[in-house]
Amino acid sequence: MSLKLTILGCHSATPRVNAHPTAQYLEIKNHSFLIDCGEGTQVQLRKYKIKFTKIKHIFISHLHGDHIYGLVGLISTFRLLNRESELNIYAPKGLKEIITLQLRLTNSWTQFPLLFHELTSKKSELIFEDSKVEVHTIPLDHRIYTNGFLFKEKLGERKLNLSSIINEPEIERCDYQNLKNGKDFILNNGTILKNELLTLDPPKPLSYAFCSDTGYYPEIVPIIKEVSCLYHETTFLNDRKELAQTTKHSTAQQAAKIAKLAKVKQLIIGHYSGRYKNIQLFKNEADTVFENTLLAEVGKVFEII
Repeated sequence: MSLKLTILGCHSATPRVNAHPTAQYLEIKNHSFLIDCGEGTQVQLRKYKIKFTKIKHIFISHLHGDHIYGLVGLISTFRLLNRESELNIYAPKGLKEIITLQLRLTNSWTQFPLLFHELTSKKSELIFEDSKVEVHTIPLDHRIYTNGFLFKEKLGERKLNLSSIINEPEIERCDYQNLKNGKDFILNNGTILKNELLTLDPPKPLSYAFCSDTGYYPEIVPIIKEVSCLYHETTFLNDRKELAQTTKHSTAQQAAKIAKLAKVKQLIIGHYSGRYKNIQLFKNEADTVFENTLLAEVGKVFEII
């Protein structure tokens, strides 16, 4: 069991030939989620052979251009490809106005349902849920209203303990689903066989926390406690700590401190400033605080287990 994360873009500010603004593609429990949509995201999706039709939910952290300028282009391409399935966009209030104005002035209304879920709360809230996955916001500290997102698998079915079941001839295949659902089994003589004797605990659910642009903000620690993987922005190194504070961004060291406080299993860092020519410096700095740190790189795929 694993989550699969593809980095489509992991740099800050302006796009360059080899530097793409923020966008990520997360596969979790048969869902395909696009997280942020910087300029050129649809080209990156094609480059890494990700099918447009799989994307039904897009999560936007905030309305700065390097996180949204690719969205109207992607929506327009969906229209040109005659998409029919609905598209859900979870984003700060204001994005609906931006996108619908562009569509209206270009007479490019979509033929598919375009559903905006506008976010305004400054407290963590549940914004998506089905039988397999739930998504919560992570309020962040940036220059404008910004959320990260916590993606969590739900606890799965219990696993059959076949070595125990094989010794009970009254248990048939038609009973297996009830056992997976946690029910006890009653023998013909009335004896109750407890479920925990016949099944095993399901795997621990995996989780992924995406923390977009933010200053150092320990208030998020309770929300992301012990997640399987944390992505946290690291625009600067400690040599520009004052600039990070002024612009409401984080250093690699500060991201590592958040990971350590939250006791996460692993940390991915990204959103690098173009001031730095060697991104290995970010890992070197983070490693001094939190050893299990990985660098986001365009095109890199992470298996979160």
